[in-house]
Amino acid sequence: MLSKLEKKAAKKFILDLLADIAGSFLYAIGVYTFAKMANFALGGLSGLALMINYLWGLPIGIMTFILNIPFVIISYRVVGKEFLLKTARTMIISTFVLDVIFPFTPTYTGSPLMAALYSGIFMGSGMALFFMRGSSSGGIDLLTMTINVLKPHLSIGAMTMVVDLFIIMLGWSAFGSIDAVLYGLLATFVTSLVLDKIMYGMGAGTLIIVITVKGETVAKRISEITGRGSTIMNGVGSYTLQNKDVLLCACSVSQSYIVNNAIHEVDSNAFIMFTETSQVFGEGFKQIKKVQKRQLND
Repeated sequence: MLSKLEKKAAKKFILDLLADIAGSFLYAIGVYTFAKMANFALGGLSGLALMINYLWGLPIGIMTFILNIPFVIISYRVVGKEFLLKTARTMIISTFVLDVIFPFTPTYTGSPLMAALYSGIFMGSGMALFFMRGSSSGGIDLLTMTINVLKPHLSIGAMTMVVDLFIIMLGWSAFGSIDAVLYGLLATFVTSLVLDKIMYGMGAGTLIIVITVKGETVAKRISEITGRGSTIMNGVGSYTLQNKDVLLCACSVSQSYIVNNAIHEVDSNAFIMFTETSQVFGEGFKQIKKVQKRQLND
């Protein structure tokens, strides 16, 4: 007989596996079915793999997996063992789906504009499933999180945008057309938009409330991984009457799973609550627009 804890772990593993499989199929539809035949480069390592496939005919999934290996190695200490193991499993399943299953499926050969739009929709949906189960497709996200630890003053979003733009611009020379860049930019934008819509909606975010006895250490670890700051307050447990630290941390939902893992690395007994916020304003999120009033002279 399985214990309650073992049943919970088994259920979690099955759900993670199902999300990886479903997400890999959605991701493969975006990359293989729509982007491959339209001859444009996506952002991230999938874009590089598409260009390599176009120029030399090497498998997209295998190349994406190989390109990911250095980023997995250098980011080990930053994102933690559990997150990397989940990401590795996701990468293996995605590679199998891309290279073994999808070569036998039909590809879209219509309008490149529609291909870019639907590529973004399916890729964003697949990535959302990965993030929702605390995993990722690897790639540039691992690189930017590592750089952020070494250079915490740099913006993760800005770094990701710069790297994606550089890869998409390579599509100009690889595919021999400026249209490859324009369609790649459109697909990457739609991917981000769909991911945001599914995960937390436009302008929304997640407020994480943490009750722990290791407030400063937890806050430091969250900052190291995501670049997000936290507010620490003093609290007292009504049952134990023990002093506790109460942390407030605002982040995106995709980051919340990484933050959750970081908290448990430091304090496995921490009490964590996730609340949805419809709008988040301030540093790292939307900036409050200042309305300037003009003075009228009589």
